[in-house]
Amino acid sequence: MQYGICDLSIVPLRFEASDKSELVSQVLYGDIFKIIAHRKSWIKIRLAFDNYEGWIDSKQYLEITKENYTALNTKKLKLSSDLIEFVQDKDQQLYPIPLGATLNGLKLLGHEFDGVVINAKQKKLKIIDTAFLYLNAPYLWGGKTPFGIDCSGFTQMVYKLNGYKLLRDASQQATQGVALSFIEESEPGDLAFFDNNEGIIVHVGIIMKDNYIIHAHGKVRIDRLDHSGIYNAEKRIHTHKLRVIKKVI
Repeated sequence: MQYGICDLSIVPLRFEASDKSELVSQVLYGDIFKIIAHRKSWIKIRLAFDNYEGWIDSKQYLEITKENYTALNTKKLKLSSDLIEFVQDKDQQLYPIPLGATLNGLKLLGHEFDGVVINAKQKKLKIIDTAFLYLNAPYLWGGKTPFGIDCSGFTQMVYKLNGYKLLRDASQQATQGVALSFIEESEPGDLAFFDNNEGIIVHVGIIMKDNYIIHAHGKVRIDRLDHSGIYNAEKRIHTHKLRVIKKVI
């Protein structure tokens, strides 16, 4: 088994070993992973944080030892808390890193960082404050940054920045936590999940107070939430059908 760490700001994680393949997620600076397959100039990886799998270009990572992987994987995460920051290498070259980048591997990568670091669990109410950092970020299928993010990438990163672990996809996140019977039982920071006509969960958002929800749909936006689902006041329609509300924290 081989191991790696992302030494660039944002690396595309694709469904197949091709630049033309679907973007399923992104690997952010400092993310560590196992290498589970090789194909020409591509490697298939399994991320340590959420066990998500996909293909990345073999030129866009740094190989590390099993010992380094194990040591980094057992440490409490240290994350960058600014929308965009920089790390600097020994030649004083700068590398941009996005909000939520992992900083545990700085020494291993030979990089220095003098920005603000988050490394502790936050109170549940802080979830909403963090969510607002992504407000108006454009929707991007597979995205995980303020420069492009999808619905489950948004919830995963917001929870991650507050010290909690969510799986990657909305359908996976829906398996976590405890289901609530009514919206009235929910608190700000709980998750609401929405399904399609086939009953498949395809969307997730973060519940706010007073029956509002913040979610990624076109952009990260705030809409009304009722027993039917998400109501878009601009279009005067329900855009998503409510399936279940989950309390994870």
